[in-house]
Amino acid sequence: MRWALNRLALAITSMVALAFLVPLAVATRQIAHDRAVSDARQQATSLVTVLGVDADPTLLTNAVASTTAGSEGRLAVHLPDVAAIGVSHTSPGQIALAAQDRRSALAQVGGGVVYLQPTVLTDGRTVVVEVFVPDAELTRGVWAAWFVLGGLAIVLVAGSIAFADRLGSRLVRATRELAGSARRLGAGELSTRVTPDGPRELRDAAHAFNTMADDLRSLLDRERELAADLSHRLRTPLTALRLDAEAARGPIGERMRQACDLLDEELEAIIKGARLGVEARGREETDLVEVLADRLAFWSVLAEDQERPWEVVGGDEPVMLPIPRSELIGVVDAMLGNVFSHTPERVAFRVIVSPAGLLVDDAGPGIPDPARAVQRGVSGAGSTGLGLDIVRRAAEQSGGRMVIDRSPLGGARVGFVLS
Repeated sequence: MRWALNRLALAITSMVALAFLVPLAVATRQIAHDRAVSDARQQATSLVTVLGVDADPTLLTNAVASTTAGSEGRLAVHLPDVAAIGVSHTSPGQIALAAQDRRSALAQVGGGVVYLQPTVLTDGRTVVVEVFVPDAELTRGVWAAWFVLGGLAIVLVAGSIAFADRLGSRLVRATRELAGSARRLGAGELSTRVTPDGPRELRDAAHAFNTMADDLRSLLDRERELAADLSHRLRTPLTALRLDAEAARGPIGERMRQACDLLDEELEAIIKGARLGVEARGREETDLVEVLADRLAFWSVLAEDQERPWEVVGGDEPVMLPIPRSELIGVVDAMLGNVFSHTPERVAFRVIVSPAGLLVDDAGPGIPDPARAVQRGVSGAGSTGLGLDIVRRAAEQSGGRMVIDRSPLGGARVGFVLS
């Protein structure tokens, strides 16, 4: 945009400068021409005055030599039946024509022009005074004037471009700041704000952007509070479930108590994370291997109860993802819960974790329609249809993509790979 404004200023100023410079250049040349001819007329007039006093050839010779044009060999006096006094640059025919017309004339000759001034003596004879004006005299000072005009035009054009660039830089700076703030807000920096600057329209856009960012932050905070409140409400039925687990005896009661403890810990983590606030959370990073280990400790209890064989491949080094811990827990639970919800008991599954991503394979019936399975709120198995969509959003947030395929175990492969 800045260069476009500069080019526009260059085009407009150049056209304005040309509109003034061309007539000025022509006028300058004409003024120089008229000045030279006027000077020749004055010198011819001085000789006419001498002729009015005395037409003696000797006197005229001295008078011609005393003038500037005469001393330079550019002035001559043509008397009837007498050789020209001085240096003549025109033809006898032009002299005769001027004497016949008895009017001053300007004739073009080689190397310049001649000014012919006829006059009538007291005895009735016609005398013609000739003044030669060379081309150099006709254009004297023209090139210098044109150079000055050209320099002035360049200064004006450069000044207008500099002024336009100054204005354009402010406009471009304000536009870039607004665009950069929009990108940072889209990347999750909810504290981003714009300092209003530039034209009124951009200042209005900046105020609107700041208002939108404030509303977005408030909306996300309210949603987090709602999630925390809902999680807190789950503690009431969990307390009742814990009482029943305390009354139970044997291995089943022990597993129920362990499940209640794990569920209580997860609810506590969800409540704390939800009420942390969008600005205090910032850009969190979570170790996928650590979260997977914690969640497998929970799901392994159910796997043991359902007699499901399972194994973990990888996990020897941390895999950091730009996802809050509470959200990553939901991703892992969605992938593992998909196995327990949509495959029969005793069906094996395998978890593959590496810096390349996370994959969960099972030996179940598979997913017949992967495209329909990832549609939010759509499910063909009686579930909410949100689990795989949670995995998809987490994959995109991490810069990767979701994978739904046939697993080597014969069932479904669900997960995400990182770019």
